[in-house]
Amino acid sequence: MASNGVAAQQAFAPVLSALATLQGNVERTQKSQAHDFLEKFQKSPEAWTTTHSMLQYADVTSEAKVFAATTLKGKITYDIDQLPRESLVELRDSILSLLSSYRSGLRPIRTQLCVCLANLAIQMTEWKDVLQVVVSTLGNNPESGDCVLEFLRVLPEEVTEGRKITLTEEELDARTTELLGDNAAQVLRLLTQYSQSSASAAVNPQLMECITSWLREIPVSEIVKSPLLGTIVDALSSDSSFEAAVECLCAIFKETRDVDDNIDVIRTLFLRVTSLRSKIAETAEGGDPDTFKGFARLFAEAGEAWVILIARMPTQFRPLVESVLECAARDKDKEAISLTFNFWYELKLYLVLEKYIEARVQLVDVFSRLVDIMIKHLEFPVPHGPDEGDLFDGDREQEEKFREFRHQMGDVLKDCCEVIGVTECLSKSFELIQRWVTTYAPQASDNKVPHWQELEAPLFSMRAMGRMVDKEENIILPQLMPLIVLIPDHEKVRFAAIMVLGRYTEWTSEHPDFLEPQLNYIIAAFNNKSKDVVRAAAMALKFFCVDCKTLLVGHAAQLETFYESILDKLPPASQEEVTEGVASVVSVQPIDRLYETLKLYCDPIVRKLMAKANAAHDEKGKLAVADHLQLLTLFIQVVNPYVPSGQENPAVKYCQEIFPILRAIVNNFNGFTPICERVCRCWRYMLISYRTAMQPLLPQLAENLVSGFASSRLGCFLWVTSSVVREFSDERELVDQATTEAIYQFFEQQCLTMLRALDKVPPEDLPDVIEDFFRLLIDALLYYPYRFLPSPLFSPIFDAALTALTLQQAEPLRATLHYLRDVLGYGGDNPPSTAFAKSPPEFQRIVKALLTAKGEILVQRILTGLMFNFPRDNMSDASGVLLALVELLPDSVAPWILSTIQMLPAGSVSQNESDRVMGSINKYAVFTRPSKFNLS
Repeated sequence: MASNGVAAQQAFAPVLSALATLQGNVERTQKSQAHDFLEKFQKSPEAWTTTHSMLQYADVTSEAKVFAATTLKGKITYDIDQLPRESLVELRDSILSLLSSYRSGLRPIRTQLCVCLANLAIQMTEWKDVLQVVVSTLGNNPESGDCVLEFLRVLPEEVTEGRKITLTEEELDARTTELLGDNAAQVLRLLTQYSQSSASAAVNPQLMECITSWLREIPVSEIVKSPLLGTIVDALSSDSSFEAAVECLCAIFKETRDVDDNIDVIRTLFLRVTSLRSKIAETAEGGDPDTFKGFARLFAEAGEAWVILIARMPTQFRPLVESVLECAARDKDKEAISLTFNFWYELKLYLVLEKYIEARVQLVDVFSRLVDIMIKHLEFPVPHGPDEGDLFDGDREQEEKFREFRHQMGDVLKDCCEVIGVTECLSKSFELIQRWVTTYAPQASDNKVPHWQELEAPLFSMRAMGRMVDKEENIILPQLMPLIVLIPDHEKVRFAAIMVLGRYTEWTSEHPDFLEPQLNYIIAAFNNKSKDVVRAAAMALKFFCVDCKTLLVGHAAQLETFYESILDKLPPASQEEVTEGVASVVSVQPIDRLYETLKLYCDPIVRKLMAKANAAHDEKGKLAVADHLQLLTLFIQVVNPYVPSGQENPAVKYCQEIFPILRAIVNNFNGFTPICERVCRCWRYMLISYRTAMQPLLPQLAENLVSGFASSRLGCFLWVTSSVVREFSDERELVDQATTEAIYQFFEQQCLTMLRALDKVPPEDLPDVIEDFFRLLIDALLYYPYRFLPSPLFSPIFDAALTALTLQQAEPLRATLHYLRDVLGYGGDNPPSTAFAKSPPEFQRIVKALLTAKGEILVQRILTGLMFNFPRDNMSDASGVLLALVELLPDSVAPWILSTIQMLPAGSVSQNESDRVMGSINKYAVFTRPSKFNLS
């Protein structure tokens, strides 16, 4: 299939040149041209011979040979139809020859060639003696052992991934049985013989990888009964094979999860695993951290696999549980402990069941020790350098990793709460805090807090366990809360204390005697020099106001004074948190005081908003306006009073006052997206919060939405339009006919504006607006079908949907496809609206007439997208549209599909693939409407 002469060199010279361009320091256009050339080369028939030549030629670089092997793999996987069937034997022999020549060469090339051979074996169904041929061809040379192992390793993996190969499900299932099931016993013999052939073979990591790969085919009981189990365990003593041996054992554990079917195997494995317990202390004290981590993984994954047996037989399996606990306790570097977290979670799920109460009692002491271990691991490191403020020596990645790790340990503490009880866990935190207060508090000052890590860790543990603590708890928290508000002003300790108070606000709402000292402690923190402490105070204040709002009803005026005094000193995120909190207090004011209280809080915001808008001459100033608009929106979002029908809503009354200001802002900053989006968000929440009570504002709102969208083409104006369509639809009892008619006309105006925009601007320039537009159309179809479907706009909008299908972004495509599925739903028996048990006949006629006229283009766009353009996330929706279309118009769709396939570029779809697609469509259509569909 290849020659080594001058002609062969000339054939692959352009490929080498393109590869050199990609790897070289050249202009982007040259790289792009080289990339396009290589892509076309990989799809071309010439690539078969050229790749062989490159792999056979000695002077070709290793990188180019890897590319050649990878290309050959792709050709075999996707383009096997380019070769005559009778030439596959020659291709097979050629790959075997290449493998022989690369048996001791670079592993990446050897691996790719093994994958080539495996994929060829899957598709070459007439090749029945695959294993015998490969072993006899490659196994005669002692140096070929790794090559045979590599092939054996990749074969099950490639068969499992065989869905990408152009075989039917039935063919693939049959080939899987021939290649794997029928060869399992022979592979077990080969691997056993190899493992006993030499000392180096027994610790070859590729042997372990091969066993792991075949575990789904070779019964785990056969491996455990064979000498291979001893080989794997012994391989743990070799540095070269340790990692692969750990992976292999963990895979074996997973295969024994059906414990009742594998009880004898588990007994054997349990003895092997627990005999390794001495390795925990040995590797923790003086060994390699990675080795310790590997043993921790072994014990943890064995525990996960046999967790049900631990619950059934806690005494017998206690050594395994204690081994996992020891791994957690001895992990000084905090690198391995996370491997145990899932085990504790899985075990907890069983122990909390009444059925396993005995195991729970037997393991209470283990979980009690686990709490101690977790709290100790929560401690921040003690700084070693002169800068005591930098606990991680400038390693920000390590610091972030530690923070994430602490939250995971917090989840383990929650598991412990469920097993041994919240009071027991909280008492451990309380004892540690009390011990610190007794021992070190007299020595502490604001500038120096000795051993603060020992105080901060139990505080963090309290915060982590907060969700588990009942708000009626009256044993530990009444003793603990008075201690917390006395904690000294160390940044991390103060931060932790405030976060604890913010976490227990539901408890405080039931214990109002503790409210004032806690609230004072939090309010005082707003003057702290640490930004982190101030942010924590803002978050805690939000939770206090939300959960204790009824206790703060009478303090609204004092709270407003504080709110206005600190608002401008906070970063935007904290401003929003504090605003959400105080808005909650406003929301529970008596209805007769609500308007004046809302006005008290919001008027200063509006005044500052106007001042910021007047001074916004650059992007920074405009962004400040956008941020400040969000504060107003939060009040509208949270202050949502119940007002009996017929009475004026005080919140809507205030909205009427500020609407001209919002309108002026959106008009003045019409080209600035963040401001327009924030104003639209505010309007949208007015509709969501006050619903039909917003009717007096509808004319002004609709006018501004129409003009805003026409001038800016921003999708945010369509968000609000959707809310209007939903809230004032025909289905609303409180909405009169004149209003719904006006709303529909307003919707049509937005559609006309969008259609004009699509006439002038290519869809790829408006992806976000297209997404918002079709989400609006979905609502219109749902709430106004009697007006929308017969509308003159229905057909042009369908054309817009066809245009949108040329996009390649997932979200606008998803919205468009959902709209099309809803349209097709009205054409059949499953309309999207629950108002209809079945789509009315006039709807069906309209939809089918439209599809008869334009369905062929729809089929072309959907099929092209499925094969070439659509992101993976859109595949199911696109398939749904196509199948719904087949169901509606089976006689028309089949020819459309066939003509679309025939229009594709030569080589895009093989004849086999085309026949398979048509066969699938035929089966579906015959199933849905057998009397109406026939492709033959």
